[in-house]
Amino acid sequence: MRKRDRVIKRLFDIIVSALLLSLFWWVILIGYIVATVSTGRNGFFLQKRVGQNGKLFSVLKLRTMKEVPGVDTTVTTESDRRITRAGAMLRKTKVDELPQLINVLLGDMSLVGPRPDVPGYADKLKGEDRIILSVKPGITGPATLKYKNEEQLLAEQKDPKRYNDEVIYPDKTEINKAYIRNYSFWQDLKYILQTIKG
Repeated sequence: MRKRDRVIKRLFDIIVSALLLSLFWWVILIGYIVATVSTGRNGFFLQKRVGQNGKLFSVLKLRTMKEVPGVDTTVTTESDRRITRAGAMLRKTKVDELPQLINVLLGDMSLVGPRPDVPGYADKLKGEDRIILSVKPGITGPATLKYKNEEQLLAEQKDPKRYNDEVIYPDKTEINKAYIRNYSFWQDLKYILQTIKG
C-alpha cells in the first residue's frame, strides 16, 4: 500500500468513525446497559488483539458472553453456552461491534482491513503471510464478509477449533493478502456498503 493510500485511508477513518459515533452513541449506550444487566459484569469487553506491525492493543466491544467454568476457547460458535440471550441479539445485529469505532478513531484499527486476531494467530504468521501485519486491522473486510456466518458454520463442525485452524483461518489469510496487494480505496467503500446491507 502506497503512502498516499495510507494517508487517505486514515483521514477517511477519522471522519467516518467520528460521524458514526456522533450518530450512534445512544445505541452503544443502550447496548452497554443491556450487556451489563445480561452478563452481570461491565458491559464493555476489552480483549488483547494483534494490531499493525504485531503491536498488541485492546479491542473494545460490548460484552455478549458470561463466564462458564471449563470453557475458555477463543473460537466461538453460534451455540456457545457462554453467549447470553441478549448477547445473541447484540451479535446478530452487530451492535456489539460498534464500540470498535473508538478503536478506529484512536488509530488502533481501520474501518476496513483484516480482522484483528487474538495472540496465537496473527503473531505467528510467517514469510509472505506477514504482509497482513503491515496494515491496521479492520472492523470489516473481504474475509469478514465471506465468513459473516462463521459462528453458524463452526457450530456445524465436530471440532470447531480444528476446522477454524485448518480451513477458515488459512482461507482468510489468502483473502487478506490479496486485499492488501490489490488495495483500492473504492474497494474499501464497496466493502463498507456490503457490510451495511448485511
